[in-house]
Amino acid sequence: MELNVADIVVFVGFFAIVIGVSLFKSRKEKSSEDYFLAGRGLTWWLIGISIVAANISTEQFVGMAGQGAGIVGLAVSNWQLIGSVGIVIIAFTLLPRFLKAGIYTMPEYLEYRYNSLARAIMAIITVVIYVAVLLTAVLYSGGLTLKTIFGLSMIKGVWLIGLLAATYTVWGGLKAVAWADLFQGGGLLLGGVIIFFLGLHACGGWENFSVCNSEKLHMVLPSNNAGLPWTGVASGMWIVLVYYCGLNQFIVQRNLAAKTLRDGQLGVIFAGALWLLVPFAIVMPGIMSYQLYSSQMSAPDEAFPMLIRNLVPPGLRGFMFAAIAGAVISSLASMLNSASTIFTMDVYNRMVNRNASQKSLLFFGRVMTLIFVVIGCFLAPMLANPKFGGVFQFIQQFQGYIWPGVVAAFLFGMMVPTAPGAAGVAALISGPIIYGTFQLFAPELHFLIQVAVVFQLVILIMILITFCKPLKESRELPVRKDIVIKTSIEAKIFGSLVILAVAVFYIVFW
Repeated sequence: MELNVADIVVFVGFFAIVIGVSLFKSRKEKSSEDYFLAGRGLTWWLIGISIVAANISTEQFVGMAGQGAGIVGLAVSNWQLIGSVGIVIIAFTLLPRFLKAGIYTMPEYLEYRYNSLARAIMAIITVVIYVAVLLTAVLYSGGLTLKTIFGLSMIKGVWLIGLLAATYTVWGGLKAVAWADLFQGGGLLLGGVIIFFLGLHACGGWENFSVCNSEKLHMVLPSNNAGLPWTGVASGMWIVLVYYCGLNQFIVQRNLAAKTLRDGQLGVIFAGALWLLVPFAIVMPGIMSYQLYSSQMSAPDEAFPMLIRNLVPPGLRGFMFAAIAGAVISSLASMLNSASTIFTMDVYNRMVNRNASQKSLLFFGRVMTLIFVVIGCFLAPMLANPKFGGVFQFIQQFQGYIWPGVVAAFLFGMMVPTAPGAAGVAALISGPIIYGTFQLFAPELHFLIQVAVVFQLVILIMILITFCKPLKESRELPVRKDIVIKTSIEAKIFGSLVILAVAVFYIVFW
């Protein structure tokens, strides 16, 4: 697909605005709180858009649309729709607790609840997963998209995306990322909706599309489905989404930067509402692409790029190019900023140099951002190997090493005040080991079911340790005095509406 002069002007103009505004808004970052938490001054609408932009990338446009075109169909939307419910619940449960404590990172919370070893273990595991799995997968899927649509080589596409994201992330930190997300998040959602209507028209309208793809338009799949059986959704997906929506640094970091609890709660609820667009903007276009171009695809991951290449007319191509690149860059920038935050605050400042000045923390954070993006760019092309089973599957399956242990450590620690530090450390260590054992010796068992079983085993270990050596007194968490912890009526109303909308969608597409 070729770009004309107007397309190139639109693309260059879009990113000139994105980078210019983000650099301008973040020009006064002087402390670690400014750089990593945007001075704790983000408002709800910016939080909501930024969460969506951080979450939705080519791992969705490529991977989720690819699973929609493959054996999973519309049911892959479970990840986002159950996520919408989960993030609303977290807005009223975990978010107030974290904001009240005034923490920078999720590992920091574990030190207050358990001990410094728990903090160190989670910090190291999280950075490894972010860089080796998430950063790498987002860069790969972005490079694959640019290659499929525009013929740009994989390596060039990966480095182009990486350098664009690093440009403003290194400079301005979270505030720069959030303001860039405002434009890129809006662009990617608008681009997805445009593709939905173009694809629907090419398929002959909704009635013809729904008839031709009736077997793919179901949210609940049989237990023998290899892609996403209902047993996996019911047993393990909630563990994944508790981690992703409530404990995952690159999502939660925006909540920790909220100006007030009201902004934080309305922000995540707004994100949950926008996630309702994903089945229409990403998954259904993947199904449409399969209907129209299945004979031209060598792999399901090519579904969304194939739709763009064949349906987007000249004049809109520059905008779609910008929307896709923006989707990748926004997620990449968020992961870079969060990985840098954890490595700087939880590893360098806590374990190496406790007396580091604010200037040295900023410098170290910027250097680590550059190092992480370079590592990701070198690793990304390796995912072209078919043994990984598609980019979306790769991301979900390998994060299983962190989900069960982390969720168990947080939830058990919150519900059982007598749980000792040894219980938290045991959860973080045993989770990856037990999950890896299942991956090695029971690969035929769906990874979500593996996650559920591992979570239960980890909880059992924590119960035994707590029974043998309980704390005599519960540990005290720090308390911020500059924030009021009181849920607003607006948050309750809009949160209920999001959950109702999800219920309606399940009824329609059962």
